[in-house]
Amino acid sequence: MTRDPVSRIIGATDTPTGMKSVFDTLKTAEATLERFAWLGDELAIAIWQRDGGNEETAYQQPGHHTLSCYLDGGYQTERATQPGVFGAPHRLCALPGDHDSRWRVPAPMRFMHIYFQPDHFTRRAVLELDREPRELTLADRTYFEDPRMASVCEALARSDWEHEDTRLQANEAVHGLLSTLLQTQSMRSTVHAKGGLPVATRRLLRDYVDAHLDQPLTLGRLAQLACLSEYHLARMFSISFGMPPHAWITQRRIDLARELLRTTALPLEQIAERCGYANPSHLSHRFRDLLKVSPGTFRQALRA
Repeated sequence: MTRDPVSRIIGATDTPTGMKSVFDTLKTAEATLERFAWLGDELAIAIWQRDGGNEETAYQQPGHHTLSCYLDGGYQTERATQPGVFGAPHRLCALPGDHDSRWRVPAPMRFMHIYFQPDHFTRRAVLELDREPRELTLADRTYFEDPRMASVCEALARSDWEHEDTRLQANEAVHGLLSTLLQTQSMRSTVHAKGGLPVATRRLLRDYVDAHLDQPLTLGRLAQLACLSEYHLARMFSISFGMPPHAWITQRRIDLARELLRTTALPLEQIAERCGYANPSHLSHRFRDLLKVSPGTFRQALRA
């Protein structure tokens, strides 16, 4: 017998544990999974329907962040800690991975979930706000309104995620949503940051990496720039950038490849060279690891 979509996702070995807990919670609440897709970059999107009920639905520290947008209904849906404050179409919720919440859903509703890992949020803190990842946490927000974000969510709900080109378009749209979320719905952590790199050193390393992606980059060279030993640089780099040096460099190379594929007609061989890869095959391998599609497919989808 073919399992229902929720059971297939819960049972998949590569599904993050936190996402399994959310899907299991919604399945227990008799919610129906209308559509689901992996968008690459460990981003996922789902549309759910619920018929309502009297029992509370509880989410307990899922581990991943969730952006929720109500599409239809939700007028009687409320969070236990905010009685009398009800949802409605176009309203959004931002739910951090470490949050606990209980919800009452007495009437039918339809909503979209966008699931993303905390490191997506923290990497943006470095690139877009010039802040250390630990200095910012995702704000737990219930029923906030942002017409621009709601419009993007509704467009995503209308789009087809079955084809590679539309999944890539959805990937780009979700990245834009997360940037907006970071800039408008983030909050400063109350934890005092210790042990990271000074702001000037962090900027120096970030700019040096971006300027030398076409060349071999070593931990020794980065440590020399920071005037630290390789051991201390690796430890402090992870604190300040949210990931080890090699992972950060790989991510920046793929970011550059995406930008060149999007904005130029350069052949793949030249793009691979600019991004520090020995050949197009090596670039394609890394690109597929991250986006689950080839560079050629990515470029064709954007042109389409």
